[in-house]
Amino acid sequence: MGELSRLSIIEAKKGLTNKEFSSKELTLDCINEAKNSNKLNAFCEITEKKALSQALEADKLIQKKEGLNLLGIPLGIKDIFCTNGVKTQAASKILENFVPYYESTVTENLWKNGAVMLGKLNMDEFAMGSSNITSIYGPVVNPWRKENSSEKLSPGGSSGGSAAAVAADLCIASIGTDTGGSIRQPASFNGIVGLKPTYGRCSRWGIIAFASSLDQAGPMTKNVKDSAILLSSMASYDKKDSTSAKQKNSNFLKDIDNKIKGKKIGIPKEYRIKGLSQEIEKCWDIGIKILKENGAEIIDISLPHTKYALPAYYVIAPAEASSNLSRYDGVKYGYRSQINPEEDLTTMYERTRKEGFGEEVKRRVLIGTFVLSSGFYDAYYLKALKIRRLIYNDFQAAFNEGVDAILTPTAPSSAFSLNSNIKKDPIEMYLNDIFTVPVNLAGLPAISIPAILDNSGLPTSLQLIGKPWREDEICNFANILEKELNFVNKPEKWWK
Repeated sequence: MGELSRLSIIEAKKGLTNKEFSSKELTLDCINEAKNSNKLNAFCEITEKKALSQALEADKLIQKKEGLNLLGIPLGIKDIFCTNGVKTQAASKILENFVPYYESTVTENLWKNGAVMLGKLNMDEFAMGSSNITSIYGPVVNPWRKENSSEKLSPGGSSGGSAAAVAADLCIASIGTDTGGSIRQPASFNGIVGLKPTYGRCSRWGIIAFASSLDQAGPMTKNVKDSAILLSSMASYDKKDSTSAKQKNSNFLKDIDNKIKGKKIGIPKEYRIKGLSQEIEKCWDIGIKILKENGAEIIDISLPHTKYALPAYYVIAPAEASSNLSRYDGVKYGYRSQINPEEDLTTMYERTRKEGFGEEVKRRVLIGTFVLSSGFYDAYYLKALKIRRLIYNDFQAAFNEGVDAILTPTAPSSAFSLNSNIKKDPIEMYLNDIFTVPVNLAGLPAISIPAILDNSGLPTSLQLIGKPWREDEICNFANILEKELNFVNKPEKWWK
């Protein structure tokens, strides 16, 4: 067992088409791997009955030679996507046993394209975190380990379960959400590919909101072409989401093998931050060299407002979170605190929120409420919005000068210990998003691809940032890098 779950989407599609195995066999193999991965804690719920029902239906359609994009492919779904009849908690106590009776637009698109749902994947509570330690289900453990060490490592966050499940071959691919790097940073820590689309490319309807102007769904896969395939099925215009864009849903695989001779790649000097490790520098330099050897022109660029990205993000995101999370009061659904008959409704609200939210969520709600309060709105929130516009203008200036994409590291380090100081120091955790946050503030597409192993034997990754709506271009550049880097390393299965 476990042989079929190692396949990529492309390999699985080929095997299903050629009748080498059935979707039921593929799905059962993934379910078996998921059930034997408790030490990783990547799945918070395995939907075996639903998965097998969908797989059997897929096998019937395969017999009829239906050409659906993801027909029979088993996927893991981050616990932030509402799934009809399946518990969806966003890894929070306050949504305890919440079962939606509707489907998010993204997952509905996947099922329409024939995909199979294996289950829900663990995450940071309400997608708030970069280490996957804030979940009510407990932390996810990275399947990678340092050489000659049994120390448990963080999978990154908030889509840590989605990344770990793909890296450990518990599913063929998964989907996550990215608000400040929550697809790309865990993809980097786990040695997989993570694609954050342009804001508005995928509908946010049915995704439990964190920061509405930043949240975006995207694929997490074993290679670049798989991400292009999965994004093609996820993306769509949706009238139920006012931020959904009326963009033609491209075939992102179409031009993925194009030559890149003459293309211009920007290298931002501001991303060479003080204290950046030599190993990350080496990873970056290797990526630059590969693109240059393939005919791309390397251009030094400046993104002068980059240094303000993190402080602006950690004003805007908590502000939006405090507004979005105000709906959780213990009345309509989810967790409700027990109160004495003589206590009033306000006391119940207060106690429910105190008991239902974790420490990191409460911290961000308090920050958000503060920056939106009278007397501080102009000083903090309004100023952060102005900085956000300046960051967007920096990227646009680079693209207007002819740059086709921007190459940077994905994260400032490889995976850190689950017991590191990051658990005690939220500022240290926030710094993990230093290379990813500017992309979300500007609403741009970006992809993380694994590059090399560091001296500890852990993956490090490169990030390609593209023009708005040009996911096809960054997939093309990423595909070139992927072929040359030839990152085929996998974690040893110590958890079985």
